[in-house]
This record gives sequence, C-alpha cells and structure tokens, in this order.
Amino acid sequence: MTESEIETAADILAGARRSGTQIEALPVTPSSVAEAHEIQDRVAALVGEPIGAFKAGAPPEGEPTRGLIEARMIRSSPAHMSVVEVPHLGVEGEVAFRFTRDLPARAAPYTREEIAQSVAVLPAIEVVSSRFREPTSRPRLEQLADCGINGGLVLGPEMADWSHLDLPNLHITFVVNGETVLERKGGHPTDDPLAAAIALANMWRDAGGLKAGHIVTTGSWTGMPFLKPGDRCVVRFEKLGEAEIVFVG
Repeated sequence: MTESEIETAADILAGARRSGTQIEALPVTPSSVAEAHEIQDRVAALVGEPIGAFKAGAPPEGEPTRGLIEARMIRSSPAHMSVVEVPHLGVEGEVAFRFTRDLPARAAPYTREEIAQSVAVLPAIEVVSSRFREPTSRPRLEQLADCGINGGLVLGPEMADWSHLDLPNLHITFVVNGETVLERKGGHPTDDPLAAAIALANMWRDAGGLKAGHIVTTGSWTGMPFLKPGDRCVVRFEKLGEAEIVFVG
C-alpha cells in the first residue's frame, strides 16, 4: 500500500467507528501484517479512545499479530453489550492475561519466564464485531486492519498465582442460553496461550512498552459462533473461572 492508501483506509475505518455505520470493504487490501498494524494505529489516533487491551496471535509458523481493544469496550463479567455496540454478536471463549507490572521498551526480547512472572490469568469472552458489513468475507489482512474484527472483551475473575494450572489442558465448557454446546479438555489453537502474551510484549518493545493493567487475550478455544439479541453466553474454565455476557437488543 502507498502512504495515501494507508491514510485513506484509516480515515474510512475511523469514520465507521465514530458513526457506528458499516462498510463493505477497504479500497485497497493491506499486503502485509505491518501495513494492517499501521492502519490500526492510525485509526486509534484518529478516534482518540484509550486502548486498554490487545488481542494477540503467535502462530508457530507465521508472523505474530495484534489487535487494539478500546478500554470502553472492556467489561467485567457478568456483562451486557447491546446490538448497537457490537452488531455482529460473535463470541470466542479465551484465556486472557493482565500484565501486573510495566514492561518498558528495550532492545533485548522478553523471555517466557519474565512474562510468566509478570501476568495474572483470567477467563474471557472476546466479542467479535466489525466495521465491515460481512467481516468474515473480507481477506485476513483486511480483518486485521480492523483490529482483528474485535468488538469488545468480557473478563472473569483474575487469578494471580496460576502456577498450578496446566493452561493448555484446561477443561472448558461453553454454554448458550443454558445449553452446553461445547465441552472438552484443551482447545487453544496453538496449545500455548502464554505465547501470545510473550509475542505481544515483544511486538510492543519498539512502541513504548506495555503498562501494568494492560490485558491481552490469546485466541479462541470455542471457534467463533455468532449469537442473537437476547442470547446469554457463558464460558467456563475448570479451576480458573468463568465469563458471561448477555446481548441486549
């Protein structure tokens, strides 16, 4: 993308966020993760909402990615979100981390041990919604430019000492309107939720670092079902806790 194309894409997405309207597509699709991240950052600057959390991905054979989550769209469980706020009503059951100390910018990469000692763990529901009318039909990098089609984040109770948890093998139950729709052991897409937190800390080393209190959510254990107004969703991780959301019309 040219500089002008990146600027135009950011202007379009920022306008959609401000107005609550939906768009069909960007005029030009980003050609790299770096371009998609640059569009995210410009949208955040244009909209001016504080960023309180991130979604992060760390594929074993691929480039790490991140999406910005506005602080106003982070809710404590049990939570309510309206169709006006998150019109697509997608949900993903996830494990999230809260950074318990600042991780400032530095040259050396942060290690796994450093990150493990710098986070508390929480059950979470990532709410999926987008500025695109049909978000899952858009190319992956276009979705990434729209913060990975994130709409919000619901957080359950925090666990500070989680050393006893076998995170990749937690037992998860996913319930919609009182009906269990998924129950199994494990299910994280890479079997390593902490890897996403490590990747985020290292992506952010050149951007001022992370602050204590920042949240990162780390990938869906439940797929990405789309619900309806009035639906209630609960994601429960055995030994960790649960997060709950109700969508109101």
